[in-house]
Amino acid sequence: MNRVEIIPAMDIIDGKCVRLKMGDYLSKTEYTYSPLEQAIKFEEWGFKSLHLVDLDGAKGSGPVNLSILKAIASKTSLKIEFGGGVKSIEAARTLLSAGVERVVVGSLSVTNPKVVIKMVEEFGEDKVVLGVDIMDGKIAINGWVDKVVSDVNLFISNYVSQGIRRIVCTDISKDGMMSGPSVDLYIKLINNFPELDITASGGVSSINDLELLSKIEIRRAIVGKALYEGQITEKDIRRWLQNE
Repeated sequence: MNRVEIIPAMDIIDGKCVRLKMGDYLSKTEYTYSPLEQAIKFEEWGFKSLHLVDLDGAKGSGPVNLSILKAIASKTSLKIEFGGGVKSIEAARTLLSAGVERVVVGSLSVTNPKVVIKMVEEFGEDKVVLGVDIMDGKIAINGWVDKVVSDVNLFISNYVSQGIRRIVCTDISKDGMMSGPSVDLYIKLINNFPELDITASGGVSSINDLELLSKIEIRRAIVGKALYEGQITEKDIRRWLQNE
């Protein structure tokens, strides 16, 4: 059994690290340390990647917290996966030029699929990740404010046929709740799309949750609140990374 790769999450509002509950902006918890300080700490723990989400950009028309991205990209060697406000080819180009390893497209994948396919054609399938954020069986967009009625399997299938090879799938009802990941959801995705590189997001609260995701052969898992609240410690992470 291969161990799932842990990717720490960093959500930004107004230049600060925050965590939300189920995507609710009114439920945010702010942390006193700067995003750069936290990114450096993550690197010191042994992480190789970072899932950075610009929540201001997610609700707006484009990325907002570019200065934070550039600082982290220039002062760490973390491979940055960036989501939030990636709503045009120009935005993706700017982010990739600023040091992002991959861009995550969520809202745009629903509102303008042709642009997403153009991104894949221009930047390559390894640089564009499909963000699939699910609430009550529906895909949510625009900072998870708007729920879109959609057949999730058909939605993903259409993109797979167009060259998408990576997705980040978040069960919004689990996000920030530390109630355990949506294992059944991920098993269905793995069975339906064995060719996809799937990253699980939402609900991870313990090493046991990570072991469970490893057993169902999820390749990557994004972990946020459990790290920030100390439910998963630096010691846990170092031990996990040693045994990968």
